[in-house]
Amino acid sequence: CRSSTLSSFFQAVFNLLIPDHAADAFSPPRLSEPSPWDVLVEWLLGGLSHWDAEHFLFIAEHGYLYEHNCAFLPLYPLSLWAVARGALWPLQRLLRLRSRLLLSAVLLNSLFSALAAAALYELGRVVLRRRRAAFLAALLFSLSPANVFMAAAYSESMFAFLAFTAMWQLEKGQSWLSGLLFSLASGARANGLINAGFFLYSQGKRFALQLQVGPGSLRKLPLLWKQVLSLASSVVLMSAGIFLPFAVFQYYAYVRFCGPGTGLDRTVPEPLLQLARDKGYRPAATDGAKPPWCSQRVPVVYSYIQDTYWNVGFLRYFELRQIPNFLLALPVTLLVSWAAWTYVSTNPRHCLTLGLERSKSEEEEKPRDGFCCPAAFVYVVHATALLAFGFSCMHVQVLTRFLGSSSPILYWFSAHLLQEHEPLLWRAGTDNPPSGRSVLGESPSSRGKGTPDNPVVRLLLNWRLITPLSKGILGFFLCYWLLGLLLHCNFLPWT
Repeated sequence: CRSSTLSSFFQAVFNLLIPDHAADAFSPPRLSEPSPWDVLVEWLLGGLSHWDAEHFLFIAEHGYLYEHNCAFLPLYPLSLWAVARGALWPLQRLLRLRSRLLLSAVLLNSLFSALAAAALYELGRVVLRRRRAAFLAALLFSLSPANVFMAAAYSESMFAFLAFTAMWQLEKGQSWLSGLLFSLASGARANGLINAGFFLYSQGKRFALQLQVGPGSLRKLPLLWKQVLSLASSVVLMSAGIFLPFAVFQYYAYVRFCGPGTGLDRTVPEPLLQLARDKGYRPAATDGAKPPWCSQRVPVVYSYIQDTYWNVGFLRYFELRQIPNFLLALPVTLLVSWAAWTYVSTNPRHCLTLGLERSKSEEEEKPRDGFCCPAAFVYVVHATALLAFGFSCMHVQVLTRFLGSSSPILYWFSAHLLQEHEPLLWRAGTDNPPSGRSVLGESPSSRGKGTPDNPVVRLLLNWRLITPLSKGILGFFLCYWLLGLLLHCNFLPWT
């Protein structure tokens, strides 16, 4: 909550002090005159409505009017619409709908960010089995380098909450609840589809371990084909549920943009039609020529928009003029790559067997905990897959928010590095400090001052004393946190 409050404060200050850049971004006209209260809301929160946020707010207000709006999945704008017309309905005499939608976005994202941090903490406790490491990771999430997208009218905070909670429930064995949350996540962002891999791996691992219990116990198991059939049906049903929201939305887009003309252009306000003519946007269900994707064997509007409007594709971004964007993505690329290498080099056999082998060490002694524990394997694979796809097929600068809202690895590994290499965190009460290293007492700045036991605050207050590695990690988080608010909220290029 404090992070969200600070983000709102700083974006308002930056937005007031720095004039907006004249960016070639989606900027629909306002259809009604603002009241003094509307002006106040725009003055305080307008920096959170820029770039893609304008699409979400427009969809919540007018629906999927233009073809390229369909790149933004419906769960988040539907949530904005519900809050603006429901909980904020008493404000309709003071604020027009767009202002209420913007206010809804700020309130919802503050809530989702706090819930996502709590879910990440609980997930870390289950997977890492180190309470303080999980707590430190959750604190780092609150200082995320993708913070501006958690605060602005983007779907990242909602997606992080749904994805982290689904992962946590799956770790607890709540498969159906996890499947429902993963399904909702795929209705918020398209990369939620890859989360079906968590359920597939969970079921496959359980089956593989059952086959390794020994010949005596194996006779007591049901027939193998029955197990395989049960596993296959469970995986198919859960995967279908996760893919369902995305598939239904593609069908909706097909009906809206490929169906017969409905004379929609006679009900759309003229300023919005004029915007379509000026910018070359394709409105829905008009009597003109149908979009090319309508005639494809599998008409998927999402991939068509990514290809046609934003030139997203394999290695398309590898151009000399994109070097600054690759530099923007370099910190998160290095951090996640380092995390993958650390995990693989520590657990080579576990990785080669995909974690499906029941090792003797797991049976005879307590398995390793912390970042390199066996349970973290699937999360490392997930983060690595997202990194490889984003680096090769997407606008590479979005990697920071892409990984920051989808994978716990960015925060777990950062917490791991801080706990392993920062002496100021080797205090009495920390779990498993590095063996053979002295445990320091309270830091000088916090001794006797009643400073709360917040390890991130402790490190920041002792900036001169911390190691270069700690400065690099916290500097990355802090710089991207502030730069994101400064640049994004003034229509300047960012991640």
